[in-house]
Amino acid sequence: MRIGWACATAALAIAASGAARAEVVDVSESGFRIRNVATIAASPETVYAALGRIGRWWDPAHSYSEKAGAMTLSLTPGGCFCETVGTGGARHGVVVLALPNRLLRIDAALGPLEDEAATGALTFEITKAGAGVEVVQTYNVSALRPDSAKRHAGPVDHVIGEQLQRFKRYVETGTPD
Repeated sequence: MRIGWACATAALAIAASGAARAEVVDVSESGFRIRNVATIAASPETVYAALGRIGRWWDPAHSYSEKAGAMTLSLTPGGCFCETVGTGGARHGVVVLALPNRLLRIDAALGPLEDEAATGALTFEITKAGAGVEVVQTYNVSALRPDSAKRHAGPVDHVIGEQLQRFKRYVETGTPD
């Protein structure tokens, strides 16, 4: 898997640019909690539906296939956040809560966390904000080996925050780049 887990400094640069609010909320010996926020000029219905078109906005550098179009996400309980890789594939996560136009939660240990046998809850909460919506993305990870949480929190926050910014651009412009 070609994963470009950049340093936490890049996440701070994104936050400082005004593109989003990003934060590692908590780090313990065995887990961490991150929170990213983006305001998107679109309706809750449009934003929620776009989450399901993950193959159009996910960064292909953070995939096994290096092809965003190989990624799928079914917006139903039990739905798969999956990726086709040649004749095989990967299940990155499973939808555990789907409240259309309001909330999506995926049970997912992404990237290097998969090899850690960690558990993760990736949540997208959508609330009306003026003429658009605010999307609060949280990622709560637990069951990491000692010291892994400190090592992974910043880089994972950067990558997850980057995905939220790609998502915002996709919804607002039709392209994530």
